[in-house]
Amino acid sequence: MIPFYAYRFKALRVNFMSLNLTDVKRIAHLARIAVEEDEMPGYLQQLSNILSLVEEMQAVDTTGIEPMAHAQDVVLRLRNDIATETDRRTAYQAVAPQVEAGLYLVPKVIE
Repeated sequence: MIPFYAYRFKALRVNFMSLNLTDVKRIAHLARIAVEEDEMPGYLQQLSNILSLVEEMQAVDTTGIEPMAHAQDVVLRLRNDIATETDRRTAYQAVAPQVEAGLYLVPKVIE
């Protein structure tokens, strides 16, 4: 298996998907990003490099490799699911402006 970081240092080529300036403009519009005309070629190259990297990563045979949640063997410390605070619902609702059947009443904001 080839580690992921090995792909970062390969020369990136665009074969997977050929982007053009119209695609960059559309992506910028969809992302609501203002991109100047003189910046378009730079973004075109960067997006093409990203797509090329995705293509290289998809070419790797991952048959039999178990997916990981983290790059290192990290074990989360878990605690018992026990309520540690007392129920203060009555105290909180006592100071609320309006309460009915244990629910907070709020003014209607959408007509």
